[in-house]
Amino acid sequence: MNDFKKEFMNEAIQEAILARNKGEIPIGAVIVKDGIIISRAHNLKEIFNDVTAHAEILAIREAAKVIGDWRLNGCEMYVTLEPCSMCASAIIQSRISKVYIGAFNNEMGACGSIINLLDNRYMNSFVPVEWMYNDKCVNLITEFFENSRGKK
Repeated sequence: MNDFKKEFMNEAIQEAILARNKGEIPIGAVIVKDGIIISRAHNLKEIFNDVTAHAEILAIREAAKVIGDWRLNGCEMYVTLEPCSMCASAIIQSRISKVYIGAFNNEMGACGSIINLLDNRYMNSFVPVEWMYNDKCVNLITEFFENSRGKK
């Protein structure tokens, strides 16, 4: 795996850590265009009391502001956990060119684990995905849910 990909995934991991530190599900995302991070975000669903405040959605919104267009052609997303169906749909709609994923989402994954919206002929969507299985991504999400379930 090239160093740029590792660096960008590490930046997404830093965003996930920010989410964890705020009591949010630790998921982070960055969007890259021409080798430069143009947006970064982490889950803020609890803080904003907004079901759409997932890292991917927030990163897409910010990237669109940065480039001045909702079309994110030529942009790539790095995300610590496989996107859900809402986020996968937003990725398709925003025309992101490629998605790099750090961990499988075996409960709600919409990029191949449960369903695959990003490569779906019925939706005319063909967004390439590269799985960058990363122990840090897996451990962040696993530890979060183990700790939160232990408190209930």
